[in-house]
Amino acid sequence: MKRTHTCGELTGKDTGKDVILAGWVHRRRDHGGLIFIDLRDREGITQVVFNPEKSKELHHTAQDLRNEYVVAVEGQVRNRPKGTENPKIKTGEIEVEATSVTVLNAAQTPPFEIEDDSQISEELRFTYRFLDLRRKPARDKLIIRHKVCQITRNFLDKEGFIEVETPILTKSTPEGARDYLVPSRVNPGKFFALPQSPQLFKQILMVAGMDKYFQIAKCFRDEDLRADRQPEFTQIDIEMSFIDVDDILDLTERLMKEIFKEAIGLDLKTPFPRLKYHEAVDRFGTDKPDTRFGMELVDLTDILKGGQFQTFEKVIGAGGIVKALNFKGKADISRSEIDVLTELAIKLGAKGLAWFKAGDVTDGHVESPIAKFFDEGRIKALLKKTEASKGDLILMVADKKNTVNEVLAQLRLAIAEKYGLISKNSFNFLWVVEFPWFKYNEEEKRWEAEHHPFTAPYEEDLQFIESDPQRVRAKAYDLVLNGVEISSGSIRIHDRQTQSRIFKAIGLSDEETKARFGFLLEAFSYGAPPHGGIAPGLDRLIAMMTGSASIRDVIAFPKTQKAACFMTGAPSDVSEKQLKELGLTLKK
Repeated sequence: MKRTHTCGELTGKDTGKDVILAGWVHRRRDHGGLIFIDLRDREGITQVVFNPEKSKELHHTAQDLRNEYVVAVEGQVRNRPKGTENPKIKTGEIEVEATSVTVLNAAQTPPFEIEDDSQISEELRFTYRFLDLRRKPARDKLIIRHKVCQITRNFLDKEGFIEVETPILTKSTPEGARDYLVPSRVNPGKFFALPQSPQLFKQILMVAGMDKYFQIAKCFRDEDLRADRQPEFTQIDIEMSFIDVDDILDLTERLMKEIFKEAIGLDLKTPFPRLKYHEAVDRFGTDKPDTRFGMELVDLTDILKGGQFQTFEKVIGAGGIVKALNFKGKADISRSEIDVLTELAIKLGAKGLAWFKAGDVTDGHVESPIAKFFDEGRIKALLKKTEASKGDLILMVADKKNTVNEVLAQLRLAIAEKYGLISKNSFNFLWVVEFPWFKYNEEEKRWEAEHHPFTAPYEEDLQFIESDPQRVRAKAYDLVLNGVEISSGSIRIHDRQTQSRIFKAIGLSDEETKARFGFLLEAFSYGAPPHGGIAPGLDRLIAMMTGSASIRDVIAFPKTQKAACFMTGAPSDVSEKQLKELGLTLKK
């Protein structure tokens, strides 16, 4: 058997040709005399007709075909009868009149229909992932993924990058999440770790003079899962020598432009906008702002301070803030709808949600249960600061700064989703830059890295590492797409002295530093170039490009939110013999 064509390529130009097709029976239709099957493979569907007048034996065989049988068909291409064409598919103007059929494999009745629009539970889909991937929507996502990988490799090769594989079994190092540990049989009591990223190795490659490295790398993190997280994920890992922030951002923008143009035919506008970290948080409450709609946060603390509303006064007096959203044109929503928003704000961490409905803004007319606590001057200033017009709804939260930003950031997104403010066909890229280097861990009462401990501080901020860590800015940058961080990177520390100062500032002793990163510091002592990189998350990127709700849909064999595989049953028990070989015992 040798296929002459796929099931997705025959057209009217092929009429009269003798062909051999192979695939799965997608659907069988018995019209009393003629029997039709839709034969499906990865490339599409071709209609095959069995005529009893041509061969009763062949027609009888066709009667026994069922959905998902694997068959090979020989026959001749002919035009479909007038009026029966299907313009929705490429092969819709022709059919193949069968001269023979071979059943290559029979199939059980599948647990769900192999249809594009089948509504199937995620558990069922992933248990039978080999069937789910026969569906065009699921299959097409993997095809887009393939295209993006090929485009990336070709682009980076032209840019002078070398693809290098780094180890999967490596040393446990602190990178922000728990490591997956692998016990070593030949070194009893010792463990490998699966890499959270190739971070240290790509820096070593820069010290080794590779100049430009990339890898489509598997990474592993043992952390609580959600829609955009998996225990194993893939990133496009990139590192370059003798560069600074602008070089990385420019390269990434050109890569994204190429990917979107070649994979889905979308021409992105570059350069992407840039926001400093503090500006992003001030305006959107988050360092991952969705800029497909407005409704930015407005700080009203100075305007409302000194009013008669004691709730606000207590918050402001304790060092908190008051911020607002202007929900344009929605002063007419019902009180019950406002109550729903209030309940949501409380669920998100606020103590309540204050509101003003704007009337005639020229005379400061508003409707609100708390309007009586504010004089006309403050009301007018509030309306001006929020750029309110008649019919707008101003929503306010008062609390600690972080709480206000976090609540309003999530409330802003929830409102936009509920009331249809987001353009679903837009791709809004945004750079967030100049992150703080340090963040304070309240539980452990110490400073730690906002990103990772190999990030370079701005040179003018080095003086504050020991004396005032919160003033230190990092040469770190995130690429945000529609409110989702799809890429993160930084310029790296390349000198041993600065790296040692950073390790001490985050509480690592000389002994811990030597044990965990001795090989990196040793490498730096032999001449390390200035270098930096970025790592776009492939899974997230494909999910965004294909409109998928979860990255699980763009991974061939994903895990659940409990880090389990429905199809294989992993993770699973192992034998006592295997445990004994590793020197391990399990606690009951």
